[in-house]
Amino acid sequence: MTTPERTYPPYIADERSSLESWLDFHRATLAAKCAGLDDGQLREASVPPSMMTLLGLVRHMADVERAWFRRVFAGDTTAEPLFYTDEDPDADFRVSEKDTWDEADAAWQAEIAAAREVVRGHSLDDVSTGRRHRDGAQVDLRWIYVHMIEEYARHNGHADLALES
Repeated sequence: MTTPERTYPPYIADERSSLESWLDFHRATLAAKCAGLDDGQLREASVPPSMMTLLGLVRHMADVERAWFRRVFAGDTTAEPLFYTDEDPDADFRVSEKDTWDEADAAWQAEIAAAREVVRGHSLDDVSTGRRHRDGAQVDLRWIYVHMIEEYARHNGHADLALES
């Protein structure tokens, strides 16, 4: 398992650099929380009967990266969810013995790379070509960055609970 370097965001930066560095910080934080654990530990629920696991969080964040950057911002309707379905929206969190860190991490890292590619050359003011699935609204790239930082920060708190168990 390779853990990306966890670098604190700069104290003084332009808006784009600040948002990107905070997002990268939270991505690296989740990876660090998973580092050194085996698949069994990564599948262990934080507080049974909850199905919240570190492996499930990584699978969820792969889908979240894919949804916001590829589907919503870029409007890529072919980028279907990786781990959940409309019939089972919690399937990304539902892990079994066959689900592995290698599979989840590879999907997550691929979606992070895709997200970086999707936003390359775009302004924070650029509006999505896709739409939010809940209300059909369009959002600007700035909104997506802020939402992703919030999403990771919240789930990194959940990851702390999983580690404590």
